[in-house]
Amino acid sequence: MAHETRADRASDAEPPAPQRSGGQRSGRLPRDERRAQLLAAAHEVFVANGYHGAAMDEIAETAHVSKPVLYQHFPSKRELYLALLDSHLTSLTELMLGALNSTSDNDERVQAVMRAYFRYIASEDQAHRLVFESDLINDPDVSSRLETFNKTFADAVAHVIAEDTKLPHLEAQLLGRGLAGMAQVSARYWLETDGNLDLDVASDLIYRLAWRGISRFPKES
Repeated sequence: MAHETRADRASDAEPPAPQRSGGQRSGRLPRDERRAQLLAAAHEVFVANGYHGAAMDEIAETAHVSKPVLYQHFPSKRELYLALLDSHLTSLTELMLGALNSTSDNDERVQAVMRAYFRYIASEDQAHRLVFESDLINDPDVSSRLETFNKTFADAVAHVIAEDTKLPHLEAQLLGRGLAGMAQVSARYWLETDGNLDLDVASDLIYRLAWRGISRFPKES
């Protein structure tokens, strides 16, 4: 029996992409790099066309790979979309928890969280459209992922509130949901103003509103 060589294992046996017109060719890549390339192409197509308007042909063309290579990594458009959504929600969760934990000063915490949300919404890659404005939003797998994100972030906020104020867990959770919802809804509304209100001014307004409310629950020693 012949032994498997290192070359046989490279790229998880991904076939080389066909020669493209103009001499361009997407060569063999390690699996993780190819996956990242395909997700980036899918992001571009889904943002431009929505889930229902996107086609796997166009995603493959945008990634400069053959359709067999695309389907080798993602057997369906749905699986590709869910993988992309998972990637974006992981990044957003890390962003928001990073802002929440960036300081132990609660005034600065609220400001950091609001600013992070506004900057995410304003990002040129328009990732928020895939996360919050998908035409697949009522799909159970999509909605459950969004709820997991919302719960994770709100629970983190609630933990800080409960630790500082000694409020009961359910009351702290409600406040956490309220603050998280305020950040998300206000940032998405701000985007609709088409830049007529400066980002820092807008996020500062919401921070001040949120802080004046939450600071009424004083810390307990």
